[in-house]
Amino acid sequence: MKYLVTDQRDIRYNLALETYLMEQSDLQEPILYFYINSPCIILGRNQNVYEEVNLDYVRQHQIIVTRRTSGGGAVFDDLGNVSFSFITKDDGHSNGNFSKFTEPVITALHEMGAVDAKLVGRNDLQINGKKFSGNAMRLQRGRMFSHGTLMYDVNLNVIAKALNVPKDKIAAKGIKSVHSRVTNLKPFFTPNYQQLTIEEFRDTLAQKILDVTDLNQANEYFLDDTAKQAVADINHKIFSDWNWIYGNSPQASIQHRQHFDQGTIDFRLQIKHGCISYLQVYGDFFGQTDVKKFAEKLIGVRYDRDAITEVLDKVDLQPYFGKIERQSIIDLLVRQE
Repeated sequence: MKYLVTDQRDIRYNLALETYLMEQSDLQEPILYFYINSPCIILGRNQNVYEEVNLDYVRQHQIIVTRRTSGGGAVFDDLGNVSFSFITKDDGHSNGNFSKFTEPVITALHEMGAVDAKLVGRNDLQINGKKFSGNAMRLQRGRMFSHGTLMYDVNLNVIAKALNVPKDKIAAKGIKSVHSRVTNLKPFFTPNYQQLTIEEFRDTLAQKILDVTDLNQANEYFLDDTAKQAVADINHKIFSDWNWIYGNSPQASIQHRQHFDQGTIDFRLQIKHGCISYLQVYGDFFGQTDVKKFAEKLIGVRYDRDAITEVLDKVDLQPYFGKIERQSIIDLLVRQE
């Protein structure tokens, strides 16, 4: 088995590298690939971003949002998490066999002191009933990967805020996440494994899985300049592309309502392919102009703050909404709290 670790911390690049390894690399032998991400949310292939992600919160905290090519639910990563991926040829028997790919990881965790770590259900790793790893697979043209997360010292407080969208505010199609109780691995390790940096945790895992005492003994996989360019192209075309992340979301119906001193506004929206396809405005605000004309200006506009702001900055909103401030109207349109 070959071994690859990247020093990149951008989830979009790291997923692009994984895609390159599966689709274009020489897979004469499997590749074990490790990566660490700065704060990010990774949606499953078939999920609705508006259903899963508190977009206001992630924007305010500069959390990257992207979508992976495998299925499953949304996950939050930060610099306290290590992700692993086994990339190999499809032998015809491994699809759905998460035990095959998580067993060496679990064995390594047991050796570090987390003796109760185990595979639960189809694809989750848990300890004492709490999840520390989600796993997913992708198969394509005789090749596959099985990848997962390992929460070593993740900021658990952020997870609830970044992935918390009120269910009474949105009705959306798509595969919904099943949010479980989560935990970090660090408290379950023996003391000598509780003070590791995230890179040391990653390297310790790699040594145990590869059965080497020094990673210099591992059969490292190297990327040449052609491969690096291919990864950059995949990142640009897929994982950093707005249409892949937001446009692929199934249709969603959203309601935002708020009372202001000058009256109540009630927005009813439908989002299709990441853009506003329908907007109805209700309320008892003191506007003089038919709000249908306001709604028409936003049909077809991307449902994100910057795009909506760009359009409405060119519109005099007072005839529609009276003295309610422009920024309050924009905040209401896109809010999720």
